[in-house]
Amino acid sequence: MTKAQGTGLCQDGVHEEARSRRRRQSLGARYAYGLIFFATNLLAWFIRDYGAKLLRGLHHVPVCGAGDSKCFQSGGVLRVSLGCFIFFWLMFATTFGARKLHGIRNSWHSGFWVLKSLVYAVSMITPFIIPNIIIQLYGEIARMGAGVFLLLQLISMQYFISWCNSRWMPDSGSNQFGLFGLFLSTVSFVASFAGLAVLCVLYVPSSSCAFNIFTVAWTAILVMTMMAVSLHSKVNEGLLSSGIMSLYVVFLCWSALHSEPKTGKCHTEMKFAKDGGDWATVVSFIIAIFAIVMATFSTGIDTRSFQVSLV
Repeated sequence: MTKAQGTGLCQDGVHEEARSRRRRQSLGARYAYGLIFFATNLLAWFIRDYGAKLLRGLHHVPVCGAGDSKCFQSGGVLRVSLGCFIFFWLMFATTFGARKLHGIRNSWHSGFWVLKSLVYAVSMITPFIIPNIIIQLYGEIARMGAGVFLLLQLISMQYFISWCNSRWMPDSGSNQFGLFGLFLSTVSFVASFAGLAVLCVLYVPSSSCAFNIFTVAWTAILVMTMMAVSLHSKVNEGLLSSGIMSLYVVFLCWSALHSEPKTGKCHTEMKFAKDGGDWATVVSFIIAIFAIVMATFSTGIDTRSFQVSLV
């Protein structure tokens, strides 16, 4: 081997190591963005429930005033949501079209975390100083955006559910039985139907609750359809996937019904805590945080979550 060839091999090794390092940084950045999104959800919860007591200084901000509705409670959640939207929109706008690991946009995507921390802080502070009319307008637009986000979240959750199915359920051509996967599938469907029964007891106290009856009935039809398709002789697979998805769909139905005004005649409260805390809200919050963060990780790690195969 000549000296020139040896030098070339060394340079190739250095370039390959540099590319590998940039690739790891790019993948690690996606986890970092997921953690930022998770922290923002916790911040919104803190502002909603404890902000008025612990952040009294915000009452002196002109747009907040003396009341709690503008910068705390639901108003505080809207402002945190707007700050989160501003930050991630800036990240999207500045990294759109990044295709090369050695490009400047990928470097910005994977690094400069001190500067990004400042951008995040400014993005979170800005909504608390802008006029309330803009927050109200954003709240109306966010209603439609929440529906779109829920649909994207549902699609991206398919990656996690497919991973569970492929890990714990055997392939159709193998001789493995997949007892654990079958057990999880059974538990998932039993829990789904039990959840539907609980929803009927809590949110359908009378035949006059037409909307609640419609929501629960169509959720039950969707769960039974997924189970029937999975058990069909021509399909005969995806039982665990449909079971987990059934649980998630029942949870979404519960969240929608639980969000109804508690003063309505179709809402039955269940409070077990002595201090009046609503256990259903706590459980719903934990599940929602887990689903949102898992969907964020799934979308960031594998863009195939949004690819449709025609084969």
